[in-house]
Amino acid sequence: MIGRLNHVAIAVPDLAAASAIYRDTLGAQVSAPVDQPDHGVTTVFIALPNTKIELLGVLGDASPIAGFLQKNPFGGIHHVCYEVDDILAARARLKAAGARVLGDGEPRIGAHGKPVLFLHPKDFTGTLVELEQA
Repeated sequence: MIGRLNHVAIAVPDLAAASAIYRDTLGAQVSAPVDQPDHGVTTVFIALPNTKIELLGVLGDASPIAGFLQKNPFGGIHHVCYEVDDILAARARLKAAGARVLGDGEPRIGAHGKPVLFLHPKDFTGTLVELEQA
């Protein structure tokens, strides 16, 4: 059901500093920051030959990243994102298998302009999973 790894998301306390580390120290191609107000984050994408790294910064008081950073003040891996061909079919299959879809269960438009869903980490060995329609 799942396709390729789309990205690994890392929550960071300082988006500019984290971007500089990837750009200046590791020599990576780093995108400009983009505010995602519907998700309460600012994103920066690091292009890799086989996938992407998504750096997540806090945007607004209701940002879901703020709570994560309170528990992990230096930042850390927040979620992994896998591609699926049909997000509604994937949701139906996962729910039938007992997996919990976060939020209201309806896909939202993610940072790449495509429908996404998040799955409860307790159902996936402690890892928050994002599914993105390919």
